[in-house]
Amino acid sequence: MIKYLKRSKAADVRANDDAKVRKTVESIIKDIETRGDIAVKEYSQKFDQWDPADFRLSRADIEVARKKLSAREIEDIEFAQKQIRNFAQIQRESMKDVEVETLPGIILGHKHIPVNAVGCYIPGGKYPMLASAHMSVLTAKVAGVPRVVSTAPPFQGQPHPAIVTAMAMAGADEILVLGGVQAVIAMAIGTQSIDPVDMLIGPGNMYVAEAKRQLFGRVGIDLLAGPTETLVIADESVDAELCAVDLLGQAEHGPTSPAILLTTSEKLAKETLIEIERQLKILPTAEIAAKSWANYGEVIVCDTEQEMLVKANELAFEHVQVMTKNPDYFLEKMTNYGALFLGPRTNVSFGDKVIGTNHTLPTNRNARFTGGLWVGKFIKTCTYQKVLTDQASAMIGEYCSRLCHMENFFGHGEQANIRVRRYGNSPDLPWYQPVLAND
Repeated sequence: MIKYLKRSKAADVRANDDAKVRKTVESIIKDIETRGDIAVKEYSQKFDQWDPADFRLSRADIEVARKKLSAREIEDIEFAQKQIRNFAQIQRESMKDVEVETLPGIILGHKHIPVNAVGCYIPGGKYPMLASAHMSVLTAKVAGVPRVVSTAPPFQGQPHPAIVTAMAMAGADEILVLGGVQAVIAMAIGTQSIDPVDMLIGPGNMYVAEAKRQLFGRVGIDLLAGPTETLVIADESVDAELCAVDLLGQAEHGPTSPAILLTTSEKLAKETLIEIERQLKILPTAEIAAKSWANYGEVIVCDTEQEMLVKANELAFEHVQVMTKNPDYFLEKMTNYGALFLGPRTNVSFGDKVIGTNHTLPTNRNARFTGGLWVGKFIKTCTYQKVLTDQASAMIGEYCSRLCHMENFFGHGEQANIRVRRYGNSPDLPWYQPVLAND
């Protein structure tokens, strides 16, 4: 039996918020389609108070940003990128081209081909999320994408030196200082000064996520990565302090970031509620985290581990941190999640910043049908076929012709028929007769 000690904001209120976001984004897309750079500049001024002569940084601009960082800061970025690059390369190497002779004279295969141009959005208005540069730009480059455009909003009225440096070190071909929904739209549809891309990548707030949703089809997207979600699954083997830290550590992302404790221990649940209130009095980002926790936080008590598993799969959260006696139970049985963090020694922050896995992950229950960002998201798996002999062409043509006849696809059937007539020397069989009408 499931018991809620704390519930989140009502679903109908969230739906109303979503409707407002959809309408706003739709109007901005139409405006940028119509007015291009002029509209982009106006939105940049309105939302970020940012109006440079050029949103694109020069090599000299990038070098100025790099010189603002200490040697230790550069070293830390290099360390993080090394871990992320290494795991991305291992993932890429797991993707093999194939070619096989499935029947005598018939060759089938597939090739993994990277997309030609990717636009990477790096959030940075409230927090300078340089880690997103590693996750998107670097991963795209490991995948082999020829042109990677990367953009982040200004931070406190200027390009953030760490974000710019991280984008450059990750291999971005073009770096923009442009934020929010206007940046995503500009990269997708193109303007007078920004060439369009084929795919949009990267997390963002609800407006960025909605822009990606509405632009999908014109361009590809990685996934709909909206406000951060975290689910802590715990039992009495851990304490309330650890649970509270890990919930608030993600709630600080923004005022709409869900954070849920799922536990079999009502004692731990009650202690965590108390501990969260204590920590909110001393957490520097408490203003944001408190709002997120008040509106989107939940504490759920279950009777059994199996009941927690069912609820966790139903929630299908972005981050799932498992701190139980046997965390591998969830690794073996859980099916809906963006990323798992197993045991008290790890946590979501490790994955967000440095450990090597990618932090761009599905939210809003999208983990039911997609995983997170990885090199494979940038790659199209494209098939091909070759028929090497007359006998093979005629043989497969006979099957194809009869199957087309069952579907009344006469033009398709004639594509098969002509091969059978030419390569099989069997013009008299009835299903090989021409079927295309002369009129």
